[in-house]
Parts: sequence; C-alpha cells; structure tokens
Amino acid sequence: MYFIKQFIIWCFITLCLGCASEKKNIEIYPDDYHKLVDMVTGIMVHDVYSPPVASRIYIYPNIASYEVLNQNSETYNSLVGQVNGLATLDVPAVDDDLNLKLASIIAYIDVAKELVFSKDILVSYRDSLYGNWNTHNSKEFSSAKAYGLNISKQILQWMEEDNYRETRSMPNFNVYEKDPSRWKPTPPAYMNGIEPHWDKIRTFVLDSASQFMPLPPPEFSMKPKTDFHNEVMAVYNVVNEIRALGDTSEEIEIARFWDCNPFVTVNKGHFMFAEKKITPGAHWMGICQIVSKDSNSDFEKTVFAYTKTSMGIADAFISCWDEKYRSNLIRPETLINEYIDADWTPLLQTPPFPEYSSGHSVVSGSAAEVLTAIFGDNISFDDTTELPYGLPVRAFSSFRAAAEEAAISRLYGGIHYPSAINEGLSQGVRVGTLVNSEIKFIKNQ
Repeated sequence: MYFIKQFIIWCFITLCLGCASEKKNIEIYPDDYHKLVDMVTGIMVHDVYSPPVASRIYIYPNIASYEVLNQNSETYNSLVGQVNGLATLDVPAVDDDLNLKLASIIAYIDVAKELVFSKDILVSYRDSLYGNWNTHNSKEFSSAKAYGLNISKQILQWMEEDNYRETRSMPNFNVYEKDPSRWKPTPPAYMNGIEPHWDKIRTFVLDSASQFMPLPPPEFSMKPKTDFHNEVMAVYNVVNEIRALGDTSEEIEIARFWDCNPFVTVNKGHFMFAEKKITPGAHWMGICQIVSKDSNSDFEKTVFAYTKTSMGIADAFISCWDEKYRSNLIRPETLINEYIDADWTPLLQTPPFPEYSSGHSVVSGSAAEVLTAIFGDNISFDDTTELPYGLPVRAFSSFRAAAEEAAISRLYGGIHYPSAINEGLSQGVRVGTLVNSEIKFIKNQ
C-alpha cells in the first residue's frame, strides 16, 4: 500500500512538472503591429521630425519586418532585387517551428530604434516585451530573436548606404534675396529651408529623384492678369472668402484636418514653442491602419499594407523635394504681404520650405494609388487619424477622394498656389502608379 501511494504521488508530480514545462506558443496579432507603428508615430511627434525624415523612419522598419515574414512565403515576394540597392540578403534556413510573426516584430523594433532620437522609449518597450516573451516560451523567443535580428542587421546596413548621413553635413539652403521669385523664410519662426538635399537620398522605386518632374510653375510675374499673378490672387481671394464664412465653415475644417505641419510654432509673450502635429506621411499611415482594421487584415497583409504604403510615401517625398529646391518658388504669404495686403495671413502656418510642388498633394496622390491597389477602389472609411489632436472625424468614399481633399486643403489654408496643388497631385499619382507596377509584392499577380 505504501508503494502504491508513493507511485501515485510520483505520477502526480511528474504530470505537474510536464504540464509546467509545456510552453504555449507566443501569439502575435495585427494589433501588436498597429501598436508599434503608433508608438513610432508618437515618438516622431514628440521629437519633431520633418516630413521627409519621418517618411524614412517609417519605411525601413516596415521593410525589415516584411522581409522577415516573406523569405519563404507562398503569397508574398521578397523585396530583394526589386527595390534600389537591396541586392541580397543572407538568410538562414527557416525552421518549421520558427515564429515569423514574432521575429518580424523584433526586426521592426530593432530598426526603428536606430532611426529616432528618443530611442529609450522603444528600448524600454522592447525590454518589456522581451521579458514577457522569454517567460512565456524562451526557446521560441530565442530562435525568433536570432532570426529577426539577423534580418534587421542587414536592413540597417543597406539603410546606411542611402546617403542620409552624407546629407547631414551638406550646406544649408541659400536664400537669394535679389530674385523676387525665390523662396524666403516665412513667419513666425523664419526657419531655414528644411532638407534642401533630400533629392540625394536613394530612392526605393524611382530611377531618380527627377523621374516624375512636374511641369514648371507659371512664369513669375506680379503684373496684373498674368498667369502667375492670377494664381497669387486666387490664394488671396479664396482665403478671404473662407474667412468671411466664419470659423465653422467646412473649408476651414478641411484645411485644419490636413494641416499636418510639425513645424507649427506658437508665440506667447517672449516664448515660442512647437505645436505637436503629425506629418502628411503619418496621416496616410494612419489611414492605412484604419482600413487594415476595417477589413480585418491578417498579420501578413497588415505588414504588407504598411510596407507598400510607406514606400509610396518615401519616394513621393524624394520626388517632391527634388522639385521644391529646383523651382525654389516663393510662398503666397510673402508675395501677398509685399504686393497686396501687408496684414494678410494664411489660415494655416506656412511650412519652412519652397512652395512648388505641394508636398501634401504629392504624398497624398501616391499613397492613395498604393492603398487603392491594396484594398480596392471606392473603399469608404472614417478617418479618425486627427482625433488625438482635437480634430473631428471625416468620412471619405475612397482613398482618391481623400487625396483630392488633402490637396485642395492647401489652397484653403493659403499656403499653395493652384498649379502646385494640381501638378503635385498628378506627380504623386505617377509615383504611386510606379510602385504598383514595378514592385511585385504578391506572387502570381
């Protein structure tokens, strides 16, 4: 009897130990990825990155995550040999038990933390996740970590060759005071033109920064009834008409909704401080998130959508900035104050870089084409992106409708001429169309 009792106790202990040693798999969901993108966006708002630099911060972590998932995917192609400069990746064999979703999250964080100033925020979050994952299933976590960091290290090496570091030591933009058509710093901060060398950043799909050079703006002239003077007057009159409608007009709501200017400054007494806002690229990444959730996209499609959208945004900024510092056109605010009305102000604060073409128009045109290719045309959605910044929801019947509204918002805000908006939107559509046609994300398409 004694031995029977001892045997039963031994069996019970063995069973308990066996159950304790069986670790459940680490589950990774689309919301885990959305949370990471939101965190990076929040850091960028906190650190105040320029719109072009912000686009670079989005693209590389997404590509790292995408490559981790899709070296052996039956649905998606690797980007190796498809995007500029990414010729090879030395990828270890993938074990059947490897948690690729977990590895992709690890790769995303590892690349993202090298791109932001507030690195400590991501490192702290990473360490918390690492601790939880290791406790949950140390073997699964260890293999995923090794694989994810292997890919992220190679993506970081490729990233370092995109000329960004070299542009940090290039000279500031020179202002040509004697040429009345040239851009000049605008109030209230009178900042230097930002990122004048962004055209030297390696593109992802474009064969060069100037591949989709828009038509030049109308020839500069402040003589009445010339094409350029008409454009200046169009800005002046539209803003005056909107102001007369009152602060609750839809045009003012549209202008504010799409402002997306991280350089807005506020004066209070002797102090000037920045008003935190997202960039145009961040707004469209937010739209990507909204529709990914609305469509119940799985983890793989979520990463694909973010990656392709961020690629369209990144090349759009390179294309736009190439034109901005070539045409180097003066802003409406400067000319209106000098020639027409010294007390006039735009509804939105003028961003610190040349006018032509309209950056939000280019980026919106590109992002809308990419998102349409991913999710389909006439996809309606409620854009909640600006809720954290105190702005209401706006509803759209399609991505292209949202892009058109983003573009016209620049006229309503008084910061762009009509030609910069129209040509900018067309320029962006061409960039997005190129991304859709040249990069084969999905197999057998």
